[in-house]
Amino acid sequence: MRKLKDILRLKLQANLSIRQIAASTKVGVGTVQKVIRHAQQAELSWDQICDLEEPKLYQWLYPAPAESQPKRFIDPDWGIIHQELKRKGLTKQLLWQEYREQYPEQAYSYSQFCARYMDWHKRLNRSMRQHHRAGEKCFIDYCGPTVPIVDPSNGEVRTAQIFVASMGASNYTYAEATYSQNLPDWLGSHVRLFDFLGGVPELLIPDNLRSGVSKACRYDPDLNPSYQQLAEHYRVAVMPARPYKPKDKSKAEVAVQIVERWILARLRKHTFFSLAELNQCIQALLADLNERPFKQLPGNRQQAFTQLDQPALRPLPMHRYVFTEIKTAKVNIDYHLAFDQHFYSVPHAYVGEKVQIHATTTLIQVFFRDLRIASHARSHKGGMTTDAQHMPPAHKAQQQWTPQRLQQWAERIGPDTGHWVRQRLQEKAHPEQAYRLCLGLLNLSRSYPVERVNQACALANREGLTRLKPIKNILKSCRDQLQTSLPLSAALPQDHVNVRGPKDFH
Repeated sequence: MRKLKDILRLKLQANLSIRQIAASTKVGVGTVQKVIRHAQQAELSWDQICDLEEPKLYQWLYPAPAESQPKRFIDPDWGIIHQELKRKGLTKQLLWQEYREQYPEQAYSYSQFCARYMDWHKRLNRSMRQHHRAGEKCFIDYCGPTVPIVDPSNGEVRTAQIFVASMGASNYTYAEATYSQNLPDWLGSHVRLFDFLGGVPELLIPDNLRSGVSKACRYDPDLNPSYQQLAEHYRVAVMPARPYKPKDKSKAEVAVQIVERWILARLRKHTFFSLAELNQCIQALLADLNERPFKQLPGNRQQAFTQLDQPALRPLPMHRYVFTEIKTAKVNIDYHLAFDQHFYSVPHAYVGEKVQIHATTTLIQVFFRDLRIASHARSHKGGMTTDAQHMPPAHKAQQQWTPQRLQQWAERIGPDTGHWVRQRLQEKAHPEQAYRLCLGLLNLSRSYPVERVNQACALANREGLTRLKPIKNILKSCRDQLQTSLPLSAALPQDHVNVRGPKDFH
């Protein structure tokens, strides 16, 4: 078009031949002939042409066809075609057949249909170039800017992090504020995201933050155990974006940008005094964001989600995920392990083994090679929780003894035995210090009649014997029997011919 005036000038003013004009302007002979023929048909002179702009001259030489003439072909609504292709099972072939049934005489061929759709698709924004199936992917990230929250009691300012998620097919966006990006807040945001969607996508695409990925890797990243547990609970796969590859989560990058523009920018002049107040404002603006119409596609995010993603989402499980902190620990020699300044027992056979602790707010579970070996109610203060079934037989037997049980056994032997045992338990700073001494005495009833043991304790009480060995000597020497069989008079001096006294020694 830029050479139209040159061709006409050389013909009308310089009066050159067609071949000379073609050689001078480097345009084909046939094209030169057509331009000159159109100028002659329009009856244009050089005086009329020299003042015209090139676009205006083109309109004079090549006038548009009359609007009254019907179009040979009718273009389909490419935006609707693009949205329909996101549905599971839909193909271009099927959509072309439906378009051909609607316009049987004015429909493009299948090859033209595909070519024109690709031409239209190339004019879309970069964020729309990836093809995402309905309900397949959800992209997750945090905003860079934070929101200050003022504590009304002391004026202390804390910053809130903004969690953002976006569905791949519909661009349906979710956002909320948390005080940190730590593991409990990270997993709690996921739980609330699934509740907001009313279902679960097939795949999560998060960034490589520490709460989600323990060890980032381009090919085989290691997920945080608690994050993996959440994924198993909701039956969703997790595929972190490659490090330093933001295009892997381009949907999240665009969603973050939109949230910063249409939510955080609107809240920049507000002062918040609680996290709940901030989240309430975010949810109100989030509804407005999802209802804003697309610029190049029909409808908005809410409508696209209702039509595309929502029917394809997997149902939520019966129960919400409860945050579980997972920690690896080694069983100590006392068959206990420490968690949050409290000690919990495991079966004594696992002493020295590495186990995995799963801790919720109310429950502690211990696993060894995916086998649960112990379960305890969680205690939030220092101390020790011991299950008697976890103890070795000797320790279990020792643990079963109490002062009351020892006292009852002693009373069954006799009142003097009960008195001796009670005195020993009371004179110690802690009753357990006297357990072995009392058990040693009580076990004498297995070797001697209970009457003799009780009588020996009577002698011990009368003579102030507090050790076990003197009582054993009493039983061995049968002193307890002598004391009861001889009357007191038998021990007094008697007159007898064989008995001599001081008078017999001079």
